[in-house]
Amino acid sequence: MSTESCPADHVDRPTDPVSGCPVSAGAAAFDPFGDAYQADPPEAVRWSRDDEPVFYSPSLGYWVVTRYDDVKAVFRDNTTFSPSIALEKITPVSDEAIATLERYDYAMNRTLVNEDEPEHMPRRRVLMGPFTPDRLAHHEPIVRRLTREYVDRFVDVGKADLVDEMLWEVPLTVALHFLGVPEEDMATLRKYSIAHTVNTWGRPSPEEQLTVAENVGKFWQFAGTVVEKLRRDPSGDGWMPYSIRKQREYPDIITDSYLHSMMMAGIVAAHETTANAAANALKLLLENRTVWDELCADPGLIPNAVEECLRHSGSVAAWRRLVTADTTVGGVPVPAGAKLLIVNSSANRDERHFEDPDTVDVRRDNATEHLTFGYGSHQCMGKNLARMELQVFLEELTRRLPHLDLVPGQRFSYVPNTSFRGPEHLWVQWDPAANPERSEPGLLDTRQPVRIGEPTTRGLSRTLTVERVDPTARDVVEITLAEPTGAALPSWSPGAHIELELGEVSRQYSLCGDPEDRSRYRIAVLRDPGSRGGSRYVHDELRPGTSVAVRGPRNHFRLDADTRHHVFVAGGIGITPILAMADAVCAAGGSYELHYCGRSTGTMALLDRVRRDHGPRLHEHVSEAGDRLDVTALLAEPTDGTRIYACGPQRLLSALDGASAHWPGDALRVEHFTTAGHELDPAVEHAFDLTLADSGLTVRVAPDQTVLAALRAANIDVPSDCEEGLCGTCEAPVLGGEVDHRDVVLTRSERSAGTRMMTCCSRACGASLTLGL
Repeated sequence: MSTESCPADHVDRPTDPVSGCPVSAGAAAFDPFGDAYQADPPEAVRWSRDDEPVFYSPSLGYWVVTRYDDVKAVFRDNTTFSPSIALEKITPVSDEAIATLERYDYAMNRTLVNEDEPEHMPRRRVLMGPFTPDRLAHHEPIVRRLTREYVDRFVDVGKADLVDEMLWEVPLTVALHFLGVPEEDMATLRKYSIAHTVNTWGRPSPEEQLTVAENVGKFWQFAGTVVEKLRRDPSGDGWMPYSIRKQREYPDIITDSYLHSMMMAGIVAAHETTANAAANALKLLLENRTVWDELCADPGLIPNAVEECLRHSGSVAAWRRLVTADTTVGGVPVPAGAKLLIVNSSANRDERHFEDPDTVDVRRDNATEHLTFGYGSHQCMGKNLARMELQVFLEELTRRLPHLDLVPGQRFSYVPNTSFRGPEHLWVQWDPAANPERSEPGLLDTRQPVRIGEPTTRGLSRTLTVERVDPTARDVVEITLAEPTGAALPSWSPGAHIELELGEVSRQYSLCGDPEDRSRYRIAVLRDPGSRGGSRYVHDELRPGTSVAVRGPRNHFRLDADTRHHVFVAGGIGITPILAMADAVCAAGGSYELHYCGRSTGTMALLDRVRRDHGPRLHEHVSEAGDRLDVTALLAEPTDGTRIYACGPQRLLSALDGASAHWPGDALRVEHFTTAGHELDPAVEHAFDLTLADSGLTVRVAPDQTVLAALRAANIDVPSDCEEGLCGTCEAPVLGGEVDHRDVVLTRSERSAGTRMMTCCSRACGASLTLGL
C-alpha cells in the first residue's frame, strides 16, 4: 500500500515498510502475547475501538479489526476474507521443530475451521446432523452425571481449583463422548491439547517449540490410531463414527486425511474452548457477586447468563482471516494478501452495539448477538453443546455451593496466545458446614430445564417493588416501580416499554417517566372494562410494597432525533410513550406539536403534566367538547423532514394510516401492543425454502412451522422475545423473495422495501426467500 492510498495521516508518524501505513503509538505498542491482552483482550484494545478500529501491527504483521460491525462484516464474507489461515502457526517454526513434526508424519490438513469454498459447505452440510439441537439432547444426561460426580469429589472439602478438579476434565470427557472415541488418559490429552494451542496460536521460544512439536506429533499419532480403531467398527454413537459412515456415502467429500485432521481438531475444539469458557464465566460471576447471587436465587436466568458470560469474557478472543482481493475494512483500504486478526472479544464489548458493554447484565436482551462463536458459514458447529455444558455447570454450582467465593489474592495466569483464553487455575473456597444440601435433603433431586440452542429473552425478568400508586385520571393509575436493593435500573430511551407479569398474564406498558432517572420506572395503566386480566390486576392488586416481575425495557418505537419536525398524536392512554418522546424533543429544543385526544378531560391521563410541560405545543382534542381530531386535515399536506408518531386505540391508528397514505412510507410510526396473530393452519399455509446467504444453507419451512422454528432446527441462532410480531427482536435481513408481512413492527415503506422480516410470524409469498443469515 502506498502512502498516497493510505487513509491515515502520515505527518510526524513513522511508516511501516511492509504495509506502507503510518503506525500510531497504540499500533506500535500492540502485543497480543502481553499480560494486558491475555488478562482482558477487549480492555487492552479499547483505545483501538475508540480511535483506530482498523490498524496495522508491525510486530505481528497483521491488520487488527476491533469494532462489532467490522468484525461481523469480515465473518460474513468468507470469500474476500478467507479462513485459510485460521490454523496457521502465528509464530514461525524452527527447523528443528519442523523436523520433529515430520518424524511423526504430522500432516494436519484443512478442517471445517479453515477451508474455503467450494469444499467447505458440502462437508459442513454432510456433517451437521449430530450438532442440531434435537440430536444434542441425548448428551445432557452424561453432562449432568459427570458434573455431579466431579462436584461430589470436592463439595465437602472447602477449597478447590475448579480448573484442575472439574472444568478441564468434564468438557474433555464430554468431548470424547460426543466424538464417540474411547476415553484416554486425561493428563496426556490435556498436555496434547495445550501443545496444539501453543503450536498454532502462541509464541513459544525455540526451546519450547521442540517440546511443543513433540507433543503435537504424539497427538497426531494418537488421533490417527483412534480413527483406525473406529473405522473397524463405526456403528457406535458419536460424531466420528457418524462421519465414517457418511464417508461411505460421500467418499469424495469426506476423505481419509480429512477424518484424521478432524479427529485431532475436534478434540481441541470440543474440549478446550468450553473448558476455558466455563472458567472465564465462573471467574466473572464470582467477581460480580450480586450477579452470582441473582443466579442462585433465580436459576431461570442461567441460559442468558451463559450468553452474557460468552459476550463479556468468552474463551475465543480472536480469529484470523486472509484478504483475497483489495478491499476496505471499516473504511480503511486493506490490500490483497494482508492477514487480519479479527478481535471478536473486542467486538463483544463495543458500546456501539451493546449498551453499557463492560457491565455484566444477565438480563441483557441482546447478549445472544455476541460473536464468540463467530458468524456466518463458519460459525462454531459445537456452540449448542458448549451452551449445554455451561448451563449445567452453573446450575450445579449455584445450587450446591451458593456461598462460593474466589480465594482472595490469587493471580490469574493464561497460556500466551492470540486467540484462546482462560485462566490456568481458578481457586475457590467455601464453608462446607453451610452447604445447603446438608439441610435440604431433596436439593439434589431438582433439575433446571436446559435450553439447547440460543435462549429466548422471555424469562429475563427482574423483581421490582411498587413504590407508589397515584390516580392520574378517571380509571387511570400511575405506577412507580423501583429496585428493592436501590440498584440502578437499566437505561431506556423514549418510546420504550416494560412487560409486567401479572398473575397468569403478562402485559406491556410504555414508560412515561424520566429516562435520566435510573432509580425508578413509571407507567400509567387504564382500567379496561374488557380486560383479559392485566389492567384489572394492576388496579386491584398492585399496592405500595407489592413485588412484581418486570421484563425489559425494550424499544421498537424509537424516536428519530434527526427529524426536523415531529407530529405527536396520542389517543387516551397512548399518551404514555408519546409524552416521553415529547419531553425529549422539548429538552433538546426541537420542533414539535402534540395532539392529545380523549373523550373528556377527566379521562385524559397525566393531563396536568402535559399542560405544564408542553402547553404552547399542545392541542387538546376532547370529544365531549366537540373538538375531535381531524386527521385528514392534520395530514393533508406532506411536509419534508416531518414524522408522525402515534399511539392509541386501533381506530385512531387506522385513521392516521389512511390519512398519511400520500406521505413518504416511513413518515408514520405507531406503537402496537397487540396483533391479530393466530396459530398456523397447515391447510392454508404453504411450505417454502429459505436460502441463508451468510451460512450457505437451504432450509425448508413447513406449512405448520414458523421461519424462526425452522432456523433454530437448522442450528441457526436468531434471538426472539414476544414471538407474536410485536417486538422486532427476531428481525432478519431479506436479500431476495417477497415477504408476507404479519408483524406490526415495520413501517409501510419498510414493508414495501422488502429488506427485513420478523421470523416469528412473517412468511414467504412465493416458493422461497433469501435471508442474510
